[in-house]
Amino acid sequence: MITLFASIWVCDSAAYFVGRSFGRHRLFVRVSPNKTWEGAAAGFLAALGVFQLARVLVLPYMSVADALVCGIIAGACGQIGDLAESLLKRDAGVKDSSSLIPGHGGVLDRFDSLLFVAPLVFVYLDFIVF
Repeated sequence: MITLFASIWVCDSAAYFVGRSFGRHRLFVRVSPNKTWEGAAAGFLAALGVFQLARVLVLPYMSVADALVCGIIAGACGQIGDLAESLLKRDAGVKDSSSLIPGHGGVLDRFDSLLFVAPLVFVYLDFIVF
C-alpha cells in the first residue's frame, strides 16, 4: 500500500513540476486546462521509477516485469483518475473538492488516482503475481 501511495503521489508531483516548468502541449484543455503532455509523461516515468525502486528496496517477490506492469498501471490509470475527478469538479462548477488540505484541491485530489489504480494493481497482483 505504501508503494501504491508513493507511486501515485510521486506521479502527481512529477507531472505538476515538469508540466509547470517545461509543459507546452496541453493534454485535455476542456477537462483540465493546466495539464500537459510533458507533465503526463514525467508522471508516468516517475510511477515506473517508484515501483522499480520499491522492488529493489522492499518488494523482493516482484520481478522487474511485475514492477513494470504495476508502474504502468499507476502511471497511466492514476492520471486517468485525476482527469476523471477534474471532469466531475468541472461539471459541478467547483475548483476544489474541499478545503481540508489547502493548496491541494481537496482531499479527493489526493486520493482520486487511488480509486482507479488500487483495484487494478490488486487484480494484477492477486491473479498474476501470487
